[in-house]
Amino acid sequence: MSPKKQYYENTAKTIIANLEKRQMKGWYCEDSAAAVQKVLELMPEHASVTWGGTMTMEECGLTNALKKGNYTLIDRLAAKTPEEKKELFARAVCADYFFMSTNAITLDGELINVDGAGNRVACLCNGPDHVIVLAGMNKVVKNAEEGHSRARNTAAPINTLRLNKKTPCAVTGRCSDCQSPDCICSQIVVTRRSHIPGRIQVILIGEELGY
Repeated sequence: MSPKKQYYENTAKTIIANLEKRQMKGWYCEDSAAAVQKVLELMPEHASVTWGGTMTMEECGLTNALKKGNYTLIDRLAAKTPEEKKELFARAVCADYFFMSTNAITLDGELINVDGAGNRVACLCNGPDHVIVLAGMNKVVKNAEEGHSRARNTAAPINTLRLNKKTPCAVTGRCSDCQSPDCICSQIVVTRRSHIPGRIQVILIGEELGY
């Protein structure tokens, strides 16, 4: 095992132990393929499944695996009208499984997320029976302060470019605490524990994934 992979594994063990103290479950997978396999082991067939905006899910191959599987997929991007979009959001809140990544995860097991519309953090906080968080080891930070900085100065500028948003950070690459109409930093959520034991499950992946 390379020193980098050993570092990832050792760090993940620390985080997983701290997640347990916060009533969350955690696993470490060496690569994307193992992470996808872990998800499929955790989730029964015929489950209703939805997700928030997450490049990690795309990059690790989980999106394709779910489409090939025997699941009921609730894809909000499939909506063609405002009415359909509202209906899909309502169904998503009642889904069996909700997938997302996290803007940052601390060594102490806290999840840090900044959101625009708020649908992603809303489902993290309440609604779906199970929340599975997929996170590359590039998302690991020392503490909540570093997590906030990462969310707003690393994840947000790249996501504004991906979403074609006109914000200061899309131009400068750094957060300016803007009030732009296109701002994607409307909600800031720190998840310090799962109110329902085991509802939130975190899969740490020994790769750099997402933003």
